Amino acid sequence: MTLIVHPHFHKRYTGVTRHVESVVPALAKGEETRVIGSGLTADLPRITWAELIRRSHREPIVWHAHRNNELLAGMLLKVLGGRVRLVFTRHTSVAPTRFTRWLARGADALVSLTRQISDVIALPSTVIAHGIDLTRFRPPEDRDAAWERLGQGGRYGIGVIGRIRKEKGQGDFIEALRPLLPERPEWQAVLVGLAKGPDQAWVNGLRQGIEDRVKLAGEQSVIEPWYQGLSILVHPSYAEGYSLVHVEAMASGCCVVASKLPYLDTLIEHGRTGFFFEPGDVKGLRELLEQLTREPERARQVGRNAAEEARRRCGVEHEARALSDLYQSLVKR
Repeated sequence: MTLIVHPHFHKRYTGVTRHVESVVPALAKGEETRVIGSGLTADLPRITWAELIRRSHREPIVWHAHRNNELLAGMLLKVLGGRVRLVFTRHTSVAPTRFTRWLARGADALVSLTRQISDVIALPSTVIAHGIDLTRFRPPEDRDAAWERLGQGGRYGIGVIGRIRKEKGQGDFIEALRPLLPERPEWQAVLVGLAKGPDQAWVNGLRQGIEDRVKLAGEQSVIEPWYQGLSILVHPSYAEGYSLVHVEAMASGCCVVASKLPYLDTLIEHGRTGFFFEPGDVKGLRELLEQLTREPERARQVGRNAAEEARRRCGVEHEARALSDLYQSLVKR
């Protein structure tokens, strides 16, 4: 059995963190899979540096990196004589720097989350989309009660989950809702995510006059209750490599209203499992939210459709099988 190692050298809890926490247990059902580093939940199987170095000199090891510094560490293990196969996942569609592309060429295999990411990095790669742990992300028994437990007020929740910054589109969300909120007293808006420095000042400026209707919940390490409480999840980002938020929200039964990013039409069917608007189109977003907040049961039905679709297609087991096949092909080669 081949040892698979997923390093995590990042202090903040991010989408990559959630991905590692989901895929490692799924991989561990068929392969010996460990993590090394910090910032991950304590119940994941771990390996020490001493054991890793010792074993890398006597057996093949797959080192699956998600960031540049993690790939560099794997390269060092290989240079020191370890029998290491390097896999590197590219998580963003932003054009890589020369340094990142140089590093990526040193990997034995590249994984891209979408075809768009593969095209941008312009190197041979295997496209394997993220899956999620469907035991963690699932609809609540009672969404009204789940929202009430969050203590935000109102009967229905509508919000954005993710780091707060201009390019993530929270400003468009606030501007789209501003004229609607006085007409919808039963709806409460919330932003769930980290805002600091200039981003904090920016979002507070946008909320002036409606602070009680658009609340800031801050960064949440336990995110599942927010998906289960929100009726509508808005994802207004201008650009994204691959966001787990869409899939996690769908699996949790949220009605997803998302900016139409290139890869999403393979995931969301407009009008049945979610809704699209053009990135930056505040008017288009407002029209969708006006309809859905006027007809909350329609939003709930779209959320139920989305949950069924996610359970059919988006389980982490699909991703784990594809990764396992890739790992084995590297070891045999």
